[in-house]
Amino acid sequence: MDFAYSEKVETLRQRLLQFMERFIYPNEQTYKEQIEASGDPHHHAKILDELKVQARADGLWNLFLPDTEYGAGLTNLEYAPLAEIMGKVGWASEVFNCAAPDTGNMEILAQFGTEKQKQRWLAPLLAGEIRSAFAMTEPDVASSDATNIQLTIKRVGDEYILNGRKWWISGAMRERCKIFIVMGKTDPTAERHRQQSMILVPRETPGVTIVRNLPVMGYIDNESHCEMRFETSMYRRKPARRRG
Repeated sequence: MDFAYSEKVETLRQRLLQFMERFIYPNEQTYKEQIEASGDPHHHAKILDELKVQARADGLWNLFLPDTEYGAGLTNLEYAPLAEIMGKVGWASEVFNCAAPDTGNMEILAQFGTEKQKQRWLAPLLAGEIRSAFAMTEPDVASSDATNIQLTIKRVGDEYILNGRKWWISGAMRERCKIFIVMGKTDPTAERHRQQSMILVPRETPGVTIVRNLPVMGYIDNESHCEMRFETSMYRRKPARRRG
């Protein structure tokens, strides 16, 4: 397999390397100082928004999305060397709107979201105005295997009721985290690999509780890795209007 950079990728690499040298590396201390001055380890540093404006102006924006309607239209092979460069500084990927878990969540919304969901959640995510989280992992089971998921999602009339616990939910403590994609079990009687579904749960939904942030080896990360409870929280589903 040929891993050589195409002309397109090499051009992006050089522009990205220059951006890192001009704006990211010189502001590493600024970022640290802004976090410390806030007194909140999960604070959104002002320097991020300032650099986002520059990154977007330079065409270094949403590079991860293979969909040309929303992103740069790069394949995984083409994006990999760019991700490697951004990964040299922990917070740099957010400057280019390429930070997880938003990347995967935007891909899900771009491929499977309704027009209303795209307007409400995908658009501000693509613009770097809000953040998101993906709630899959659970404390009592080996939930990297989704067939072990225990959180239940039940449809009752025009509502969905969620019950269960999640943890290591990256980004949940961030103030800008406004939407969760939650994986749960909707049909325990179905085939083992067809029992699960995902649902969009806005942060302000009643019953959504962030229990605590979980340190990693004693370290508190700016993104956060939270334990959460979903207790009879409801996500209203608007019924279709009848015509005639």
